[in-house]
Amino acid sequence: MRQIFLLVVFVLAARWLVKTMRSAQTGAVGRGGGARPSGPRATTGAAATGTGAPERREPRQLAEPMVRCAVCGVHAPKSDSYVVGAQYFCSVDHARRHTAAAGGRSGR
Repeated sequence: MRQIFLLVVFVLAARWLVKTMRSAQTGAVGRGGGARPSGPRATTGAAATGTGAPERREPRQLAEPMVRCAVCGVHAPKSDSYVVGAQYFCSVDHARRHTAAAGGRSGR
């Protein structure tokens, strides 16, 4: 029973240590103590201006919405899909095939 108790205490201590180290690491990166990015953003912020002001971060971009093709059901990024009416298609061929079928003609 004592061994199980010591094992639980050891696991909890290890988790606390990992959590503390991660928060210290992310704090150092946020303060500019981590690796600096290359390119145009490397010269912005407190290190470049010497003002001591924190570096401004660009807002994270959300993932692009995916839409489903009305013909085959494949999901494609909204910017890469083709819109006919209110329906999305993964290719021009599927858009033509769908509009031809809707018009009563054969798509082939």
